[in-house]
Amino acid sequence: MSPDGMRGSTAAAVLAARLRPPGAGRRPLFAGLDGRSGAGKSTLAQALTQDVGPAGDGPGQVTVIEGDEFYGGGSAEVWDRRSAAEKVDRVIDWRRQRDVLERLRRHGVAEWHGFDWDSEDWDSEIIPLVAAPTVVRAAPVVVLEGVYSCRPELHDLLDLRVLLEVPRHVRRRRLLDRDGDEYRADWDARWSAAEDHYFGTVMPPERFDLVLGGAGLHLGVGHESGRGPAPGARARGDNLTT
Repeated sequence: MSPDGMRGSTAAAVLAARLRPPGAGRRPLFAGLDGRSGAGKSTLAQALTQDVGPAGDGPGQVTVIEGDEFYGGGSAEVWDRRSAAEKVDRVIDWRRQRDVLERLRRHGVAEWHGFDWDSEDWDSEIIPLVAAPTVVRAAPVVVLEGVYSCRPELHDLLDLRVLLEVPRHVRRRRLLDRDGDEYRADWDARWSAAEDHYFGTVMPPERFDLVLGGAGLHLGVGHESGRGPAPGARARGDNLTT
């Protein structure tokens, strides 16, 4: 195994160990999995659905909430007029995320209508939502994954705040592989400063409970975001949440 592969496997193993389900009768453990675009958060979160839990328990020990279902919507023109701090505050509807986490904690079940990335209005001031709700039940471990998932407004609802850190050149290679040349001109100009502000000022590494390196997490083209197309073509990668 390559050194990068060893680092990726170690990151997954460390996080899985920290997320062992609580004992019978105890409330679920809630974790946020944060990191810059291209870090591999979605890949790691999906791996956890297989890795977490005592031997023999298998799938069903982890509920994963995809942060980009809570994208705030809006046209590129409007986003480009906003400051980095404004983008950080508005790109993900953290108030809806908070409502979901609160309901899972109190009632063990929650539902919401996610952003409709396939809508004709996805890049407009209309905020399209999918018709069918996403319904989840709280497994012993609940993971909210995506950029901004550990923002301060959610801290009281998260038992563990995890940062996945990956070298800049690795993340950019993944984003270029996934989104093509449009990534460099479109995504970088719109969102890079916002991520710099968030991870440099709002949530620097020392504010996280656990910081992992994930350079070796394997990502196929279009895999991490799960939606495929390049920025400007209805991809989650056009925004901030992968």
